[in-house]
Amino acid sequence: MRHLTHPNNMRLFEVFESENSLYIVFELLSGGSLHDKIKSKYKFKNIEIQTVVHGILLGMKEMSDKRIMHRDLKPENLLFRNKDSFDCVIADYGLAEFAYADEYLFVRCGTPGYVAPEVINIKDMKTKYDPICDMFSLGLIFHLLLMSKSAFPGKNYDEVLSQNRASNINLKGEEYKKLTP
Repeated sequence: MRHLTHPNNMRLFEVFESENSLYIVFELLSGGSLHDKIKSKYKFKNIEIQTVVHGILLGMKEMSDKRIMHRDLKPENLLFRNKDSFDCVIADYGLAEFAYADEYLFVRCGTPGYVAPEVINIKDMKTKYDPICDMFSLGLIFHLLLMSKSAFPGKNYDEVLSQNRASNINLKGEEYKKLTP
């Protein structure tokens, strides 16, 4: 997080360590998560979706330029700057890693329903991948915002995991024809 300075990436200001505790000072983001907004059954307008996705893309660009992979982009990890705005900030870098690291601390990681195929289907734990893996996650978030449903509609963890591994997303249904151009 110390390497990230773009306004659409949550800022880490300071880390203090005492004998018994670790104190981390982040920027204040008071607008709640994208997950909370979705769960409240909020119906996003196109301009709001554009604003959210644009902000995420700006944060992702800085990460990509610095060869940082978030690897857990999902609505829970996207926070609004304040309650009156759709300015979205990427948070929770607990699984983030430099693409060029000699060895990834976690190789196959992320949240089923949002994980890129090259990450979720990895067999060789020495395999490397790129920050582009986060773009797949953003695509699934974009789908959720547009359609108000996941691209992987499994009823339980195992079904979602299986659908995510297969990554067979059908965008030809009648509901897609109803989207504005």
